[in-house]
Amino acid sequence: MTSAPTITGEDLLQRIGTAQVIVIGDLMLDRAVFGSVARISPEAPIPVLEMVREETRIGGAGNVVANLHALGAQAAAAGMVGDDAEGEEIARLVAELAPSGAILWRQEGRPSTVKTRYWGAGQQLLRVDREHRSTLSEPGVASILDWLDEKMATTRAIVLSDYAKGALPPALVEPVIARARAAGRPVLVDPKGRDYGRYRGATLLTPNRRELGEVTGVPVSDDGAVEQAAQALRISAGVDAVLATLGSDGMLLVDATGMTRIAGVRREVFDVVGAGDTVIATLAASMAAGASLAEAARLANLAGSIAVTRIGTTPVSRADLAQALSPASAKVADLERAVAVVSEERRKGWRIGFTNGCFDLLHAGHVDYLHAAKARCDFLIVGLNDDASVARLKGPGRPTNRLEDRARVLAALADVDLVVPFAEDTPLEVIRALRPDLLVKGSDYRPDEVVGAKEVASWGGELYLAELTPGLSTTALLERDRGS
Repeated sequence: MTSAPTITGEDLLQRIGTAQVIVIGDLMLDRAVFGSVARISPEAPIPVLEMVREETRIGGAGNVVANLHALGAQAAAAGMVGDDAEGEEIARLVAELAPSGAILWRQEGRPSTVKTRYWGAGQQLLRVDREHRSTLSEPGVASILDWLDEKMATTRAIVLSDYAKGALPPALVEPVIARARAAGRPVLVDPKGRDYGRYRGATLLTPNRRELGEVTGVPVSDDGAVEQAAQALRISAGVDAVLATLGSDGMLLVDATGMTRIAGVRREVFDVVGAGDTVIATLAASMAAGASLAEAARLANLAGSIAVTRIGTTPVSRADLAQALSPASAKVADLERAVAVVSEERRKGWRIGFTNGCFDLLHAGHVDYLHAAKARCDFLIVGLNDDASVARLKGPGRPTNRLEDRARVLAALADVDLVVPFAEDTPLEVIRALRPDLLVKGSDYRPDEVVGAKEVASWGGELYLAELTPGLSTTALLERDRGS
């Protein structure tokens, strides 16, 4: 008997566009209030947050739907909301993200769940929850099951996203799993509480390390203990497999055949909110696209590592994963993706820097210049003239190196966080789109000669003229080479 061929990450991303997934669970709104803290209240020893902006996104099971949408999968959703304005807002957001349809049971006398987080200088200061944990009514259960029966033929995976807010009572969970198993559809569960037996018959549970330890009573300090606890949970809960998510340490998958260890991807962690939703959405989309559990877990592990670098419930897209799977080009972005990246970095409170040039032959002068630029900001973007633009500016025979090679070399530098190629002779359009806090140019320019300086100043940014290393330039190096 031959084993099925392994699906690579790149192939899997292509297939995900055909995946059809149903998400059932606790829908909510995630609100974030961003501001700055410059003083302590005279009324009590607490910080005063001066509000700058507010964002509202779909949360809970809705964030699973948002992640499926970002991956390009076809999502359908079911859940419960209150008969209130927030319920209307949840319904609107879900409709945008679930083209395969949705059913939202409106339960009278129950407010929709809203979580509001307050952020200052990239740090979460406070979270306020508005919620009621009353369970889904019998008519609500019946309506969702009828809807599921209509959808079962076209779906390829089902996610139960349990936030313990009442949308997944046993009266709904048990028949959903039974119907899915009868139809040969995997059921993936992001569990809550201590009674995992109520998910009996599911394909996969995805507890994190803390949840696994709490539900089994086994100290989970190392891989051996995690495997022991996961196998015990798999058997006691009556599920096919358990995927223990271990944060930066990766994942550990156990099923009846044994254990698969998936190494962690080390990244700077800013916020773990929503990372579990990203993981289970990627798992479900991958399995719906034909991946094995182990193949799906590897891609989900990568997606989760990206999610924790962002603030709040920000979905991980198929483009994000494609970039992560190709490290050589991960720091090279078109303007549309650069705008999204900068928006995310700015939410962390980071200072955004920008410089530009042809960078035809990278030399020590360039390295010194970029190092000086990065020393004055948290995130440095380099605008890079494309080949046609360089030829117009520098003349025939230039550039010496094509755009792809110049971009890869720049992206390899630790001081460079993002490279954005542009076709125009100047980077003005890029500067206006990215709105950097710092604009860097060489000291051979006067301030009034720097493209974008006026615009950057208009939104409160700063111009810095960096000293250049004497005698080092691409033109001088080429002329010296020709002379030799």
